[in-house]
Amino acid sequence: LAFSLLSLRICTSRTSMSRPKNAERTLARLLLSRQQTFQKLERLQPRWYSASSFSSSSSSSSPEKSSASSNSTMHRSMSSSFYSSSSPPRAMTTTRMPRNRYEFVRAYQTTRELRRMAKQRYTRIERSKFCTSNFHSSNNSSNNNNNNENNNKKMKDNNAKLAALRLEMNKRNISAVLIPSQDPHFSEYVSKCFERRKYISNFTGSAGTCLVTKTSAMLWTDGRYFLQAEQELDSPAWQLMKQGEKDVPSVQKWLRENMESGAALAVDANVHSVAEARQLEELMRKKNAGGRGEGGDGKLVKVEKNLVDLVWENEEGEEKRPGMPKAMLRVHAMKYAGKSAKDKLTDIRKEMAKEKQECLVVSALDDIMWLVNVRGGDAECNPVCLSHVLVTEKEAFMFVDRDKVNEEVAQHLKESGVEVKPYEDVGKCLREMAEKGTKIWIDEDKVSVNTYDEAMKGIKAAENNIDESRPAKVAKSDNSGGGNDSNQQIKLGVSPIPMAKAIKNEAELEGMREAHLMDGVAMSELWWWLEKQAGEGNKDLNEFNVGEKVSSLRAEQNGYVEESFPSIVGEGPHGAVVHYRATEESARKITKDSMVLLDSGGQFLCGTTDVTRTHHLGTPSAYEKMCYTRVLKGHIALDSATFPVGTPGMALDTFARQHLWSAGLDYRHGTGHGVGAALNVHEGPQSISPRWGNTTPIKDGMVVSNEPGYYEDGQFGIRIENLLICREAKTEHNFQGKGYLSFECLTFIPIQTKLMDLKIMSDDEIAWVNRYHEQVWEKISPRVQKEEVKEWLQKATAKISRE
Repeated sequence: LAFSLLSLRICTSRTSMSRPKNAERTLARLLLSRQQTFQKLERLQPRWYSASSFSSSSSSSSPEKSSASSNSTMHRSMSSSFYSSSSPPRAMTTTRMPRNRYEFVRAYQTTRELRRMAKQRYTRIERSKFCTSNFHSSNNSSNNNNNNENNNKKMKDNNAKLAALRLEMNKRNISAVLIPSQDPHFSEYVSKCFERRKYISNFTGSAGTCLVTKTSAMLWTDGRYFLQAEQELDSPAWQLMKQGEKDVPSVQKWLRENMESGAALAVDANVHSVAEARQLEELMRKKNAGGRGEGGDGKLVKVEKNLVDLVWENEEGEEKRPGMPKAMLRVHAMKYAGKSAKDKLTDIRKEMAKEKQECLVVSALDDIMWLVNVRGGDAECNPVCLSHVLVTEKEAFMFVDRDKVNEEVAQHLKESGVEVKPYEDVGKCLREMAEKGTKIWIDEDKVSVNTYDEAMKGIKAAENNIDESRPAKVAKSDNSGGGNDSNQQIKLGVSPIPMAKAIKNEAELEGMREAHLMDGVAMSELWWWLEKQAGEGNKDLNEFNVGEKVSSLRAEQNGYVEESFPSIVGEGPHGAVVHYRATEESARKITKDSMVLLDSGGQFLCGTTDVTRTHHLGTPSAYEKMCYTRVLKGHIALDSATFPVGTPGMALDTFARQHLWSAGLDYRHGTGHGVGAALNVHEGPQSISPRWGNTTPIKDGMVVSNEPGYYEDGQFGIRIENLLICREAKTEHNFQGKGYLSFECLTFIPIQTKLMDLKIMSDDEIAWVNRYHEQVWEKISPRVQKEEVKEWLQKATAKISRE
């Protein structure tokens, strides 16, 4: 039996594709041997290793438990998980010879996939065993049992969802469907009714793309979510594609290499940008969708109804798809906005005139909120409202649910020169403008291809019905390449709004400063409370209730609205999950020996905050201190940087990583992101990261985060984050008059000194810590009301030295 299984493994890993006929015969013999092996195993161990588990009609129930030795327990659970929930393709169960090379390839790929799933499952089991044995297993055993039950239920539910989705695909002769995270406005955090990727995969991270074919389901996500995705994609039906890792293809590359000739890829045109859709159309137009020639018959299908919605809307109870959000709009006060909506529209029209455009299409929700000085509540943690805006030379139209517009907001919009229209009318209005010959400006990365198609319908209608009523100025459009040709009726180019929004005016910056002072008071009390509770041995203290406490303390501050993102509270190994979100079921206990990473933020009427601190409540190891100190050194280096005007964020990223690199360490996320003023906590176009594609310079008035980190999988996570304002630097010289910039710190919350290894810190770095803590004490202590908290703050900001 062992020889038979080993032979199959050798065949599937070493068979040369250059000799397919020999390979077919070899594999066929081994498949027959494999089937006979399963039958023999069934006779030997009928209770746990049933050959029916490998048949195409296998039940979804798990095999009975066996009293066999503990060494085989893991293998039994693996075989049950792999085969009871999703049957292998026919190529893996048939006993006849493969008829052609295609069937051989199917059998080869399927066997390789089973080996991959076995390895992935084994890794998860081993990691789970390691974490449980090393981190308070006795305190969390009941949670683990609950998690196992919940995961089993989710796995069954997920398989049913995939089966229902594939049924809808088969009805329409669809080979694959692409499911992105975004809504029709390309938001990072979307309304619950648009959480399609989360519904179909159970993955709750804010970034990811799913691809479901007739035989496989894959999720692409970035390094922030690798561990989280491994835990949440518990069904063997899903494959995690670690975006950016070596030998992991992008979605487009996978489609090129794996889609068959004539295959149809389905997308929802409402949630794919113009740029995305064009790339996919070009890819599917190629023969075999692989770029090996022109004239293929593969195609991109823009479905009328989102296929995931067809499945989701048939659910009942809590699983049923939520309706559209109904949160009311509110006016963003002039004292916080710093500029009226009327003035902002005037500035945008000047940019339109430079580009000789007559209508700007705005779909990004934070762009709209900033432009017309209103705020909403349609997405969790982001004060935005589902809407579109069209800005013309003399008018502006806001397409929004009228029920969300009260009298105050209606009056404000009217005074600003903005007319309110129904949300669903944006396509019709744009189509009419295009038909009249209006020159339209569309940001191809922030506007859906459905909106673009509506404009094209208007252009084509005008071209097909040329008469005296059609303006002579309209030239026949050729938008195959986009670009800035003034003779084209549709201009595809970057909207002027994101850059204008990113550079904050003085009123916005003053509001951000005030928000961070209030945040400093709340977070000082939080860390005092947490250390006190852990020291007293509170057995009910866990990640979830610490997250609840964070929100309640911020809510005591004036002008608090909501969290700016769901709090990330990670104890021990959960700290290594970059964007971990605790639930009551998953929450780990926090004890006097815990290492805790806490990343949280608040939305205030005056501004937005985002801060991360890592504290050890007991005695840190030398290794933990070394890692923490190197993260801190990178944080200090970026905070202290002075750089020429025009420097892009990617050039600053090395400041934060250099000290980790020198020890052979690194982290898998960017170092900094833009932050909105009483708007989205993640804002572009600027960023500080190793991604060389973003060449946007960091400019005076921009707000960015400074958050290097280090994550030891299965053990702990470290991150230190402050927000910074980019300001003009006062330098002794000014080479060729180019000008220089530096940073002003917004965040004033103590950085734990217990975790610092002063032996590897320079004198300047120690001085930076002391100066920073002196500012924290001066700015925050007068606002603290509780004496106990003030005493804690005084100790936390005490000077450090090597003596």
